[in-house]
Amino acid sequence: MKRRVVITGIGMVSPLGVGNDATWSGLMEGRSGVRSITRFDASTFPSQIAGEVPDFDLGQFVPKKDQKKMDIFIQYGVAASQFALDDARFSIDATNADRVGVYIGSGIGGLPSIERQHRLFLEQGVRKISPFFIPGLIVNLAAGQVSIRLGAKGPNSAVATACTTGTHAIGDAFRLIQHGYADAMFAGGTESVITPMAVGGFCAMRALSKRNDEPTRASRPFDKGRDGFVMGEGAGVVVLESLESARGRAAQPYAEVVGYGLSADAHHVSAPSPDGDGPIRVMRATLEDAQVSPDVVDYINAHGTSTPLGDRVETVAIRQVFGEHAGKLAVSSTKSMTGHLLGAAGGLETAIIARAIRDGRLPPTINLDEPDPECDLDYVPNRARQARIRYAMNNGFGFGGTNGSLLLKRFED
Repeated sequence: MKRRVVITGIGMVSPLGVGNDATWSGLMEGRSGVRSITRFDASTFPSQIAGEVPDFDLGQFVPKKDQKKMDIFIQYGVAASQFALDDARFSIDATNADRVGVYIGSGIGGLPSIERQHRLFLEQGVRKISPFFIPGLIVNLAAGQVSIRLGAKGPNSAVATACTTGTHAIGDAFRLIQHGYADAMFAGGTESVITPMAVGGFCAMRALSKRNDEPTRASRPFDKGRDGFVMGEGAGVVVLESLESARGRAAQPYAEVVGYGLSADAHHVSAPSPDGDGPIRVMRATLEDAQVSPDVVDYINAHGTSTPLGDRVETVAIRQVFGEHAGKLAVSSTKSMTGHLLGAAGGLETAIIARAIRDGRLPPTINLDEPDPECDLDYVPNRARQARIRYAMNNGFGFGGTNGSLLLKRFED
């Protein structure tokens, strides 16, 4: 039999603030974390805005001697994992270390370190390359550093599936616990690539919003005036436990994970199939995995990136999967407030859903002033809403046509 899996802790680092309460209060206030870029001079870039994490103090999480060993995406992953550990009131010791694992991914990894070290190499030669360059930038070192710092000796892995990374990491970790390979997993995603090359690359694709004069209004999923996504950064990590593990320490779960699905568009390197085929199949696979019908779902935290095609395709897919029930669903995109955290998006948004279920509050889609006629669902416009949520879904879709969905349920023992 598959074991039941619950979420007992969450950790959030986002453009709305460092820590769970800072991020959650920003969401409930309908506040945007998007500002003009400060990491570099973006004055010549078509897009000059991003969701940067404010007031991050690495010294709160990592000793000074170790800080230079980590790219910023690793730093955010370590911080989010510490928040999740504390939130779950979880402890790791000799009695359980080999049954506790870490599965944290990143869509791109240590691009800031690559750009910085490349400049040093060009200016001063090979002897100036840091010995921490490689272990400080590769994708799996977020999971590796968390494992080292927490003493978690169970499964240790990472996934890099573009903007679906966090969703896939949590889903894969869920399966590991279901099938008995671990009793607890720290799972999610982390990302920080607000750099000249990354922003420039997305600008070259014409993927980013150019609403530079109105940063807080630039990310506007499902709105008629949307003109592209806004890059964000941060991390989201959840503590997954078998129900037996949670019961054994009298933990109070946020929610239960009951379904996980994966699919591929097999269509294009960056654009979704206009008919929504991949998203349709991944949502159906998730419902089938959970063995529930579409009409039990109350809320979807949409992928909702604020791109003209993506938002329309996701709406088409939701209508196809949920039929008449689609009109009764609440669907919101928290990317309207955080920007798009790329590989960290699914991790952060799963943590958000878990808290939404526990607190009975739906985060809004802000900047939804004039809904696109082709986007005709209830997107929880502009204000948070009180609601009793029994089942909630998270969607993540990524470059290469990779898709993932998770289904969470209010915990009932």
